[in-house]
Amino acid sequence: MKKQKNIEIKMIFIAVCLLFAAFLLVPMVMILEKAFFGKSGFTLAYFVHVFQGIEFGKIFLRSVGIAMLSAVVTTVLAFILSYSIHFTNIHPMGKKVIRALAVMPMLLPTITYGFAIIYSLGKQGLLTKLFGKQLFDIYGLSGLLIGYVIYTLPVSFMLIHNTMGYIDKKYLIVSRVMGDSATRTFIQTILRPLSGTLAASVIQCFFLSFTDFGIPASVGGNIKVVAGVLYNEMLGSIPNFNSGAVVAMMMLLPSVVSIAVLSYLEKYNIRYNKVSEIEMKKSPVRDIVFAVLSSCILLCVVAIFVVIAIVPFIKEWPYRIQFTTEHFSAVFADQALVKVVKNSILTAILTAVFGSLVVYGAALVTARSTISDKCKKVVESISLVTNTIPGMVLGIAFLLTFTGTSLQNTIAIIIFCNIIHFFSTPYLMMKSSLGKMNASWETTARLMGDNWIKTIIRVVTPNAVSTLLEVFSYYFVNAMVTVSAVIFITGARTMVMTTKIKELQHYAKFNEIFVLSLLILVINLFAKVLFEKMANYKKSTGKEKKENIMKGRLKKVAAFLLCGTVAFSTLTGCGSKAEEEVVIYSNADDEAIEAMKKH
Repeated sequence: MKKQKNIEIKMIFIAVCLLFAAFLLVPMVMILEKAFFGKSGFTLAYFVHVFQGIEFGKIFLRSVGIAMLSAVVTTVLAFILSYSIHFTNIHPMGKKVIRALAVMPMLLPTITYGFAIIYSLGKQGLLTKLFGKQLFDIYGLSGLLIGYVIYTLPVSFMLIHNTMGYIDKKYLIVSRVMGDSATRTFIQTILRPLSGTLAASVIQCFFLSFTDFGIPASVGGNIKVVAGVLYNEMLGSIPNFNSGAVVAMMMLLPSVVSIAVLSYLEKYNIRYNKVSEIEMKKSPVRDIVFAVLSSCILLCVVAIFVVIAIVPFIKEWPYRIQFTTEHFSAVFADQALVKVVKNSILTAILTAVFGSLVVYGAALVTARSTISDKCKKVVESISLVTNTIPGMVLGIAFLLTFTGTSLQNTIAIIIFCNIIHFFSTPYLMMKSSLGKMNASWETTARLMGDNWIKTIIRVVTPNAVSTLLEVFSYYFVNAMVTVSAVIFITGARTMVMTTKIKELQHYAKFNEIFVLSLLILVINLFAKVLFEKMANYKKSTGKEKKENIMKGRLKKVAAFLLCGTVAFSTLTGCGSKAEEEVVIYSNADDEAIEAMKKH
């Protein structure tokens, strides 16, 4: 059994490694080749051209500064939202609204953020009309900061919100009993345990902002950023693949720094053995202040995006304010746009299906197998690398590698790109879920005569369905909204909605842009709600089903062990003395022991 199990898991491991070797390692090697090798061999001329010809040094530093500023602002705002949920007595319904609205921007592509900002805060924008004047110039630094903050707020909120849920609140009482001031209690019991997460939030938000392409493409104005330079070098009027490869390599620098800093900050994470829930101290002032702050933050976010639900139904904004559905009719009458919508949905579904399979296989290798630690470290390294490679860099790597091959201009190449690009987060979700499951299931199944594959199909997979649905949802939503990774590899036949929005921008077809954006939002909302309900249903019924399946098998194993013990006692004479207690030692779980007791 053990031999067969190792063979099966090794086959899965080899398949995962081959996939990432072909679609991650080889493409990244191609970028290195384009950056360092020319017709005459090894050269640094392309680096000299980039840094001297387009003032790349200034653009790089400016991009770093803007991204870092937006990351700090985002982390502060996300902290306020998370604190409102965990450390105030705001009404539970209000907390649900905060959670829902804080992650809403994830359901839209970043390139749409810019158009939403334009139609909200531009000279003819909705908010400008309401206030009677334009509040500020949206092109340049202001527009970039607003876009970056909205873009990274969901990621920062989820990081901080998740960690706050594991802070032991009893230390708030201990601190107050010790006579600490409110400020010291706040610093010692909340800020200090969150220090690692807050730093990680800043780094993640910085990384996302620094590498984003969609927002600068809409509201960047005259401010050049690294992502825009990379796009122009690769897909400009005169493409320069060698210079583009150099810019792509420079975009990897924050990735290397991020890995080093996050590894260093890991030692500052505080983990509690037990989390105690307490009733928060009544403080109307605190609750009102954070309710108002959270409301203001979320109101600003919603105010930016509300135009997406209004403009498509207006005949001609802002000159003919009349309700109409002709823009939707025009989009659905245009077969080219209908095909783009179908391409997006098909790509998202296939990405979710095959991505979930890859993630499940990789997580089985690291969490449910006896394969060597070296093999497990390979999968962990893949997860770490994919988490830090910008989408634009991966897209360019695919462009350089697969141009001229049978994968060029196909849906398949987009699917592979999405699977690699978004692998890290769902893998960690799946690994965590599998790691928490009972470690004795495979042992029990082997005793019952089942092989490893049957155990995975019959026992492990049914208990992992809820997490698989979450992974499926993650891949689906991200495949619907991604633009930076696929902008370089889509063609006329394989164009998806996000890349079509970029094309429509050049022709100023904003009605079609907003219709497609609203469709993306509605599709993602429907998918997210559907998969969340399915996952929650599976979680609620999974425990009962697991107990019914495993208890039957464990009872049989327990009966077998009990019979063996009795037989052994009879043969050795251990059972002849009634006063002696027979102690059964077992490495089975509590359910098996309870089953033994009942028999």
